[in-house]
Amino acid sequence: MSSMLINNYQIDAKIIKDVEASEKQLASIFMECDQIKEENQYKVIHAMQKHQLSDQHFNWTTGYGYNDLGREKVESIFAEAFDAEDALVRPNIVNGTHAISLCLTSLLNPGECMISITGPPYDTLHSTIGLEGNYPHSLKNLSIRYEQIELKENGSINEEEVEKKLDSLNPKMVYLQRSTGYSFRPAISIEQMKHVIELVKIKRPDSIVMVDNCYGEFLETKEPTSVGADIMAGSLIKNPGGGIVLTGGYVAGRASLIELVSQRLTAPGIGKECGLTFGTSRTVLQGFFLAPNTVSEAVKGAILASHVFREYGYFVNPKPEDKRSDIIQAIQLNCPQKLMAFCKGIQEAAPVDAFVKPLPWSMPGYKDQVIMAAGAFIQGSSIELSADGPMRTPYNVYLQGGLTYTHSKLGIMKALDSLEKIV
Repeated sequence: MSSMLINNYQIDAKIIKDVEASEKQLASIFMECDQIKEENQYKVIHAMQKHQLSDQHFNWTTGYGYNDLGREKVESIFAEAFDAEDALVRPNIVNGTHAISLCLTSLLNPGECMISITGPPYDTLHSTIGLEGNYPHSLKNLSIRYEQIELKENGSINEEEVEKKLDSLNPKMVYLQRSTGYSFRPAISIEQMKHVIELVKIKRPDSIVMVDNCYGEFLETKEPTSVGADIMAGSLIKNPGGGIVLTGGYVAGRASLIELVSQRLTAPGIGKECGLTFGTSRTVLQGFFLAPNTVSEAVKGAILASHVFREYGYFVNPKPEDKRSDIIQAIQLNCPQKLMAFCKGIQEAAPVDAFVKPLPWSMPGYKDQVIMAAGAFIQGSSIELSADGPMRTPYNVYLQGGLTYTHSKLGIMKALDSLEKIV
């Protein structure tokens, strides 16, 4: 037991003891995490070696960014590591929602149909699709039909219903969200994706299978594009940025689809050929190099949280022994005061803005008020330790990130200590 924890953080000694006891019980699970990390690390290094990365690729360009060797190298390395034909990796993709929106609006045309087979998409996409609000460029106002299939009670994809919809609707796009979002279900595993993608390709080989891959990169040794997904998208301030990339997003998949998306990002006829990267190539590639280790540290923190809070009587998802396909740990608190106390504890463990008290607020793109603890070096970086949740029953909190396992451990102890003080 560290005396610094007691003296500097005033954490109850019993909580420290309980957390350390959980650590010992998780040793074999942590070893499995290390094996995944090792394979993914070698995969990233191989991609950089195969494409002959050199320090010349870290240089700036100006203006239009023609012949930006760094930009081209970044995208070829991402494509290689993600088993994709091509990739679009740009600092002017502002977040994961933007990356996904680019895909939807460039690949779907008026009169065509998109089916989400993992239930409703993440809250911030509701406006893009037209489920909420009345935005001129939403899919709804572009006359693109949207359908969704709810997951089964156990959180798995309802393949029987998928088959029916494939027959009746002939969708242009079949959409999957890998992560749990603000739900209380397991993330969709690569194995599940593989099975349902095979089903789609047999029934409707021309349908585009798209995956929202946010929070899922490097959780397993394969990515959605490794098992047949046509295109996927994510954010660079989540898993693949390794915690050091300042901004940006990516899209990876079939080359013909990436070309269409690039022409939506820039302009028809320009596509990928332009786009200044503002000297970000080195940081993006260094973050990508660090990402397998950073993600593994975050996953271990999530597993520890799952074990500790289950021991204290809370419902958790996933459970510590469950296979994981995203970095998110959901904990059901059933009380608004507990949700606020949990986030307060996480914030107090932060290296940045630890003195700030998180409060619920109306965030853009969210229906309910959201409380968020995020003392991060990079604003909104959810690969850094953070916790958030909508202020609605059953008051689930979603813990994610942690650049180091040690920081995650501290956050868990502070959150638990904060909770215990209001019980």
